[in-house]
Amino acid sequence: MHVHTPITVRYGETDMMGVVYHANYLLYFEDARIDYLNAADFSYNERIEQVGYMSPIYHIDITYKAPLRYGEAGFVRTSVAKNLPMRTVYRQQVFRAEDAAGTDEAGEPLLREGATPLVDALVTVCVVERETFKPVSLKRTFPDLFEKYEKLVEEA
Repeated sequence: MHVHTPITVRYGETDMMGVVYHANYLLYFEDARIDYLNAADFSYNERIEQVGYMSPIYHIDITYKAPLRYGEAGFVRTSVAKNLPMRTVYRQQVFRAEDAAGTDEAGEPLLREGATPLVDALVTVCVVERETFKPVSLKRTFPDLFEKYEKLVEEA
């Protein structure tokens, strides 16, 4: 499963060169992971935050290949690359808006042929107790999400 989250680059998100400041991609990725969970019918706010958990970033491996600039439109393409009991690894890629090629018969978003990501990242998150920040097993704490991710995983 892939989810495409739209981006429109705002002036305040750019640096002196007029391109998206590198750290702002992390904010785009955060929004996109929330969209992915919503598309998987698992509300981050209701099912994780409101029951006393959080899902912080554990590790990021990111490659910046080409910039988005002020006023340009793009999207983050999100999928699950790895599903582990204690961590989830999301594949998150940024493309220009024109790289979207509609959807297939199942409603899955498609990329135009030859589209290459501007930014390519593997973002590893874990789940922790809000009060103690103690890591918990996704498999034990949210077995329905873990099982769903098992079916959706696409090895990176």
